[in-house]
Amino acid sequence: MATILKCDQREFEENANKIDHFRLFTDLSRVKKGVKPQNLNFDLRSLNPEQFSAPYHFHRNSEELFMVVSGSMTLRTPVGLEIVSSGDLVFFEMGETGAHQFFNHTTEPCIYLDVRTFIGFDVCEYPDSGKLLLAPSMEVFDKESQVAYFKGEENIAEKWEQLKNETE
Repeated sequence: MATILKCDQREFEENANKIDHFRLFTDLSRVKKGVKPQNLNFDLRSLNPEQFSAPYHFHRNSEELFMVVSGSMTLRTPVGLEIVSSGDLVFFEMGETGAHQFFNHTTEPCIYLDVRTFIGFDVCEYPDSGKLLLAPSMEVFDKESQVAYFKGEENIAEKWEQLKNETE
């Protein structure tokens, strides 16, 4: 069934848990209409002047396509800064080469459509701060705390012996 999200029914609300300089607004009409995409997620966003969309990041298991609906903003990628404006499409591939961040350098809000794939999970990496985010649980970890795969597994025989004793 088709669901129509009418432009005269837009209701932008500030995303929860944001901090100064990262105040992003998302249209609630998709949620209010009960649209729950399985693999192709999307949001209409409004980025106000002097605000950043999100910390600089890339996805390990998701692609994104943004279309600037109105206004203009500056795009940061691994190759530098570039202005994108109304009508422009921007595709971000998975991995480091798809890293991105927007900043509204103008005096007017910039509205853009954010379309992204989601196939069960994603790992989002933040190069500026060294964080990893696991989605959909939204758990955030410091990448520097990475450990060896078998760390803490050295005494597995003792663990099994303990389990055997508990079940006897």
